This record gives sequence, structure tokens and C-alpha cells, in this order.
Amino acid sequence: MGYLQYGRHALKQIIRDARSQRTSGNVVNPLLYSCQGLRYRKLEVILTTSIEKLGKAGETVKVAPGYFRNHLMPKLLAVPNIDKFAYLISEQRKIYQPTEEETKEVKVVTESQEDKMREYEKAVLRLDKAKLVLRRFINVQKAQSRESKDEPLELRSPVTKDDLVAEVARQLCVNITPENLHHPSPLLRVGEYEVPLRLPKSIPLPEGKVSWSLKVKIRSR
Repeated sequence: MGYLQYGRHALKQIIRDARSQRTSGNVVNPLLYSCQGLRYRKLEVILTTSIEKLGKAGETVKVAPGYFRNHLMPKLLAVPNIDKFAYLISEQRKIYQPTEEETKEVKVVTESQEDKMREYEKAVLRLDKAKLVLRRFINVQKAQSRESKDEPLELRSPVTKDDLVAEVARQLCVNITPENLHHPSPLLRVGEYEVPLRLPKSIPLPEGKVSWSLKVKIRSR
């Protein structure tokens, strides 16, 4: 650190001292000689959060000053190892340290087949009772060339099975697959539809009902 007093002329002083060392017979590398005063000692800090490969929360570890100043301290991951902070950390750990009851292993309750079937039945009933409403752009040119107003409006782009699956998940919060929809051709016009559902035979049908279906209404924007 002795060269700091020379300011911007420190490099000249380093070279000058190196030359004087050569003339005296002691050859010293200028770079090694100049860096002897730049060594630093690691800081002792208390971790507030467990950090991988460094330590657990509450432990005292040694880190480089730059690492503490630029990373740990701004994010409050560690505090200096002084009496004030050591006392605060110990008191906080007494308050927030989990009790023995909290640290017990959580038992995983496996869902039975009957519970799964009940969930399936609820989801299917929701599909059967609800009505899926979609708003789509129409083909303006074909709408203007209609022979009568009663003729259904044609959509600009057809509604596919993937569109229906996505809307069922968004509107009804039920996950199905395209294979569950028995509708070979896409929906091309504005109107109301009943799309048959292909579901496992293990799901019982309500009394008086022959098959499951999904009600879909397509409206123009």
C-alpha cells in the first residue's frame, strides 16, 4: 500500500525501485514487488440465509471483502460478524426456528381409485351441463353474398378440436384431450353445436341419459 501515496506516478516509482533493486544485485519482479501491499484478509460474516457451498443460516464464515460488499450485503444474505448483528441473528433464530412438531415428516396421503372416480364424475358433469361460448371473426365477403339472412355466417377460420380443448381448459377448468371429442370435421359456421364426448365406460351416465356431450356456441365478433 506504500505506492498509493504517489497517485498517478505510482507506476514510475515502481519501475524506479525495480531498477534500484537490479543495481544493488537483488533482482525482484516489479509486478510481484508492487502487489505485496495489495493483499487482503477475508472478512468474517454471519449468514442470514443458507447458501450452497458456503454455509447455513446463522453460521459464521469467511468471505472476500468484494464478494460481501457486492453480493452478500446488498441482498441481505449476510451481515458483519460483530456483537450487535450476532445478537440479532441469534434472537431471530429463536423466534423463527421451527419446532419439533413442524419438523416432523409430512405423511403423503395417496388418492384412492374411488376418489379419482369421484373427481372424474364431477368434471364430466361440469362438461355436460356447461355451455362453451366462443367468439370468432366471420368471413365478411361470404356474409355479404348470402342469399338470405337466415343462412348461417361462415367463420374466417374453422374451430378445430385443439381450439375446443384449449377453451374447455380456460373456461371450465377441465383438462381433456382431442381424442375425447368425437367430431371428425372442424366447426365452420356460427351457431350452436353438441359435440359428443368419448369418455371411459367406467364413468356412469345419469339416469335417462344416453351419452355425454359438450354444448358449444360460436358467436361472431
